[in-house]
Amino acid sequence: MAVKQTIAIIGAAGKLGSALAKRLLDAYRLLLFDSDTAKLEQLTEQMKKNNPHADIECSCCPVEASWEADVIIPAVPFTMYPDLIAKIRKVATQKIVISVSSGLTESAIQEHKKNWSMAEVLQQDLPYSKVVKAFNTVPAIEFERPENERELIDVFIAGNDAEAVYTVESLVRVTGFHPVYAGPLPVSRTLENLRPGEQYKDFLATHSN
Repeated sequence: MAVKQTIAIIGAAGKLGSALAKRLLDAYRLLLFDSDTAKLEQLTEQMKKNNPHADIECSCCPVEASWEADVIIPAVPFTMYPDLIAKIRKVATQKIVISVSSGLTESAIQEHKKNWSMAEVLQQDLPYSKVVKAFNTVPAIEFERPENERELIDVFIAGNDAEAVYTVESLVRVTGFHPVYAGPLPVSRTLENLRPGEQYKDFLATHSN
């Protein structure tokens, strides 16, 4: 029997973090962390009720969750990134980190290289990790649809490491979506400008010179 990969979701009690956790619990071991411990415990109880065999644990800190994980998903606002990255940098070495957030705010852009994406900033701050962009273009409502009503929604992926991209593609399929490789990590600049549900090819056609 194959050993399940372990995924750490930081900010698991948030809207996107909890949506991903619910979609992933059947196929992966989940390590969940959120500063709102009461909300996280409620989510975990609900998930275990729906699937008593689910392999889920609540972690006491993001470092513990990330240390044990194969894949790390920071589902937190960008303003929380500096503190989070400082904590997990060492334990995230050689691990896949999925950037799920939308584009940088103007103030954040001023603090980093102009025209960079959030995913590229994350890669700069975690130089020994394998950052992959995914999920930011999926409308929130699509996560909430019951399985029998789901449409095959494209999830655009950007990343530099082929093995990491392949792993994230497999993860996307588990969530019930269709992975589409859009290109290397700098393509995330385009992906982060997409409105939820907007097609990558349509965006390129509209914005190309």
